[in-house]
Amino acid sequence: MYYLKTSTYFDSAHFLHGYNGKCANIHGHHWLVEVKIHSDKLQESGENRGMIIDFNHFKKAVKDIAECYDHTLIYEKNTLKSTTIAALKEEGFSLLETDFRPTAENFAAHIYADLYNKGLPISCVIVYESPENCAVYGE
Repeated sequence: MYYLKTSTYFDSAHFLHGYNGKCANIHGHHWLVEVKIHSDKLQESGENRGMIIDFNHFKKAVKDIAECYDHTLIYEKNTLKSTTIAALKEEGFSLLETDFRPTAENFAAHIYADLYNKGLPISCVIVYESPENCAVYGE
């Protein structure tokens, strides 16, 4: 089995609605995202001969997803009042509403699904919310 791995990062703020602790407050992370793909064989012809896929294509797909989250306030749908959202938008803040609770576990699963739907042979996605703590989805 062959594997390729790449990584990228994004900086964002979030909060965990309904959580009993510090993470209920808006706070930020320097999220590190690692993605591993796999194949049991390499391409046999063309310019990508001897590769799973072109590293540039792989890196771009991962980076494009991370850029959607970069320097935004990420919040779960229905966890902020509409007046709060309107006020933040009026101030020019970048907001991103998600259908999932913005935890490392859910980011890993969501990024995995995005890349899978783009046709990449995903093995796993690892999302670090701090240098010591990460969530893994896949494998």
